[in-house]
Amino acid sequence: MASEETSLRALESLMTEFFHDCTTNERKREIEELLNNFAQQLGAWRFCLYFLSSTRNDYVMMYSLTVFENLINKMWLGVPSQDKMEIRSCLPKLLLAHHKTLPYFIRNKLCKVIVDIGRQDWPMFYHDFFTNILQLIQSPVTTPLGLIMLKTTSEELACPREDLSVARKEELRKLLLDQVQTVLGLLTGILETVWDKHSVTAATPPPSPTSGESGDLLSNLLQSPSSAKLLNQPIPILDAESEYVCSLALECLAHLFSWIPLSASITPSLLTTIFHFARFGCDIRARKMASVNGSSQNCVLGQERGRLGVLAMSCINELMSKNCVPMEFEEYLLRMFQQTFYLLQKITKDNNAHTVKSRLEELDESYVEKFTDFLRLFVSVHLRRIESYSQFPVVEFLTLLFKYTFHQPTHEGYFSCLDIWTLFLDYLTSKIKSRLGDKEAVLNRYEDALVLLLTEVLNRIQFRYNQAQLEELDDETLDDDQQTEWQRYLRQSLEVVAKVMELLPTHAFSTLFPVLQDNLDVYLGLQQFVVTSGSGHRLNITAENDCRRLHCSLRDLSSLLQAVGRLAEYFTGDVFAARFSDALTVVERLVKVTLYGSQIKLYNIETAVPSVLKPDLIDVHAQSLAALQAYSHWLAQYCSEAHRQSTQQFVTLISTTMDAVTPLISTKVQDKLLLSACHLLVSLATTVRPVFLISIPSVQKVFNRITDASAQRLVDKAQVLVCRALSNILLLPWPNLPETEQQWPMRSINHASLISALSRDYRNLKPSAVPPQRKMPQDDTKVIIHQTLSVLEDIVENISGESTKSRQICYHSLQESVQVSLALFPAFIHQSGLRVQMGVPFTEQIIQTFLNMFTREQLAESILHEGSTGCRVVEKFLKILQVVVQEPGQVFKPFLPSILSLCMEQVYPIIAERPSPDVKAELFELLFRTLHHNWRYFFKSTVLASVQRGVAEEQMENEPQFSAVMQAFGQSFLQPDIHLFKQNLFYLETLNTKQKLYHKKIFRSTMLFQFVNVLLQVLVHKSHDLLQEEIGIAIYNMASVDFDGFFAAFLPEFLTSCDGVDANQKNVLGRNFKMDRDLPSFTQNVHRLVNDLRYYRLCNDSLPPGTVKL
Repeated sequence: MASEETSLRALESLMTEFFHDCTTNERKREIEELLNNFAQQLGAWRFCLYFLSSTRNDYVMMYSLTVFENLINKMWLGVPSQDKMEIRSCLPKLLLAHHKTLPYFIRNKLCKVIVDIGRQDWPMFYHDFFTNILQLIQSPVTTPLGLIMLKTTSEELACPREDLSVARKEELRKLLLDQVQTVLGLLTGILETVWDKHSVTAATPPPSPTSGESGDLLSNLLQSPSSAKLLNQPIPILDAESEYVCSLALECLAHLFSWIPLSASITPSLLTTIFHFARFGCDIRARKMASVNGSSQNCVLGQERGRLGVLAMSCINELMSKNCVPMEFEEYLLRMFQQTFYLLQKITKDNNAHTVKSRLEELDESYVEKFTDFLRLFVSVHLRRIESYSQFPVVEFLTLLFKYTFHQPTHEGYFSCLDIWTLFLDYLTSKIKSRLGDKEAVLNRYEDALVLLLTEVLNRIQFRYNQAQLEELDDETLDDDQQTEWQRYLRQSLEVVAKVMELLPTHAFSTLFPVLQDNLDVYLGLQQFVVTSGSGHRLNITAENDCRRLHCSLRDLSSLLQAVGRLAEYFTGDVFAARFSDALTVVERLVKVTLYGSQIKLYNIETAVPSVLKPDLIDVHAQSLAALQAYSHWLAQYCSEAHRQSTQQFVTLISTTMDAVTPLISTKVQDKLLLSACHLLVSLATTVRPVFLISIPSVQKVFNRITDASAQRLVDKAQVLVCRALSNILLLPWPNLPETEQQWPMRSINHASLISALSRDYRNLKPSAVPPQRKMPQDDTKVIIHQTLSVLEDIVENISGESTKSRQICYHSLQESVQVSLALFPAFIHQSGLRVQMGVPFTEQIIQTFLNMFTREQLAESILHEGSTGCRVVEKFLKILQVVVQEPGQVFKPFLPSILSLCMEQVYPIIAERPSPDVKAELFELLFRTLHHNWRYFFKSTVLASVQRGVAEEQMENEPQFSAVMQAFGQSFLQPDIHLFKQNLFYLETLNTKQKLYHKKIFRSTMLFQFVNVLLQVLVHKSHDLLQEEIGIAIYNMASVDFDGFFAAFLPEFLTSCDGVDANQKNVLGRNFKMDRDLPSFTQNVHRLVNDLRYYRLCNDSLPPGTVKL
């Protein structure tokens, strides 16, 4: 024993030293190695057993338990049975003896170690494992310990980790399911006993507003008055010990509910009991209970009080989240909803709004979150099931949800509730679409609720009604979605408005438009307050109160303009004629507002509070332009109608809009407003495309301004947008006009002169402007190239999908610029961004130029510097080639050999072995597109072959190149980059879907099972676990080409080649792989094989060296 005593003292001092601040990392590594070596010894556990019973040092206890954990999970198979019996007997005794004095984290770890033994040995070698747990729960002294053991068992055995065979996992689940009824009965008993015992002491409650509540709503929600009465009992005051036991019992239930199926084992009395405890969360009196005197542990336990309601709601939500509800459980579910809505009514019961809000504020934040989760699950999973029950009052439920939503104390809580309404509106929309005959009945049932919702959501985004809350929102910091808190608030609110609009268009419009009109009147009335001062115009509103009111009105107008813009889609398409007058009213107002803003130049006006009012005025102006832009599809539809009827009204709308836009295209206008104007101009030119647009004087002004060499250039983004709009006015075909009336010759001349003016400075650059001895050209040259090419690239990009005529005109206009680009290429390689639509000669030149420049050495130099400009150059060039190989027709086919040779002989060898992802994604995309769009380059399909399907094989051409590409794909699966793996697996699967890749003779005979082997090894090594499902499906698709070969030849060969498993284990693995040929069963067999192979390897590693296996 002296040696054990000495070892213990040594271990204690080592542990103290290890965790001491002054210990160096070097010394820590030494200690770690020493401890690891000690743990690997066969008899180490005996020492650890002594340490556990003889030390008070937490570090030593934790280390000793880790040694046991390692022994049980990794070496158990090799432990002699006598030792196992001793361990199984000693550890539970240790736990029983010390569980009250051990720190909680040591106690929990010891519980887990005992459960780990049960996971390996129960019931065969550890038959009383579960019986012991049940006995602990039943004995009042050890109930808490038993509950901790039960929860750990549920966690570790119901969903065990990788280190068990699939057969054992299934056995454990079955064993646990056999115990569920007993366990649930015990837990129900514990909770009921505690509740009943304490209810007696609370038999004469203090008078409270919660006693004896029973409104009409309540009797609707609860079938029997007895259940209402039951739920109205006062909440008992629990002592700390009872509270602790109840919280453990509820935690157990929540975990059990996460995996057991809904069945009769979950009894009505259990559900009622859980609801009793859910009331702890929403009864404020229960939170103001008498404090418990006693030890410090009692104080800690006292803090558990508020958690009971949260834990009970977690149990309810676990049950709620199950979509598969057996018929016999539906009634229970209905009862659950009724009881939860009783709680919801308690939370929101008050006619005074302030009281409801203050009550929600007093509740535990986690409880409110859980309650909101419940409501979300109810609407998303169960509403369609419950709505058909006549005794379930859905409209009353919506009334409660409405109160709950609009009294949320936090913004996050309000957002979560808006999500629930969005789910409800989606449900209604899809219900109506699937049952169009009942549309009126459904809408009538919910109309009042929807109108109420719409009005309240609109009020919530207006400062007029909700200033205090809206001013709290942050409008500066961007979140992950690149929007501020205010923008998110507005966007989510407008989504709800839009969804109501889809269901009730007339109501929504008549609710929104008058509110918009009120704020517009204030804005349009500002003109009377504009006075001329020495330095320009000034807004003569100076009183602080007036400025504040104006600020609120402008903010509201800006939000309402966004709302009106969001609704634009509901005026187009089939309903265009029916809702024409409403839409026309809106558009006319918007045109009037934008023109007004531009004419009196509100964006440049002086105000009393420039830091507040000026941004407000600019924002309203910008939002009015954006709202008008949202109606461009409606205008396009009006344009085609107007073309048939030639209406002056349409011409006036467009001309006035242009009068509003043109003054804003200036360097003197703030960027926000300038860009809104540019986007509107692009929409008019691209979406609406009226024939007369080019002849409007204000459009002529924009042409003159942009082509005038002396005019100051707009900011880059605006310049690109305006040039795109002007180019599109000339290039895009006019709708509803025959080819003969498109005036192409005239438009072509105009386009050429536009491009000529835009590229004036660029075309004057000659290669001599870039002296060869200087690596980087001068800055002003770079600026000219960057500015011009960004404009030209955008113009080309935008007509790439248009008619051939538009592309031809563009090509002719750009000829000279293209020649300059080619001459400048070697110096400005990374600036090239022009697309292949520029015609064959240009593309030939561009490819030849590149192919000549990219020698292997130069490529290596470019690519080897990660993230360098060189890498980006190569990536851009590969992108250009991706477009080339997709071009239909024979024009670019002659380039295929040199493109494939560049890829496989020049680029691939450099990047193949490098871990960096640079260039790889682009290269493999190019290889995929080359195969996908040029399949016949490799497989010549003959008429005879297609007639005699299955007799004649397709002729194979360029086989070496095809094999090299496939080999490159195979190699990529051996590398750690998960994004590349996912992309390339998708490419192979696509080639199989579209071109039957896996069925081709060359693939089937030489590559198929190599790929299957690689993918199986990836699963076994767990290197790309996130893609398990995709890999399983790909293996199935490959194997299904030749199932006989897979089962008869590949699988035995694969198992033979597996190391770390013996012949008997290989036979078991082979036998367990059933010969199923459907996808779900096959992939299940694959994952079983992979799991069990890993398990056997783990078992074999755990055997002591020199073990003889028979």
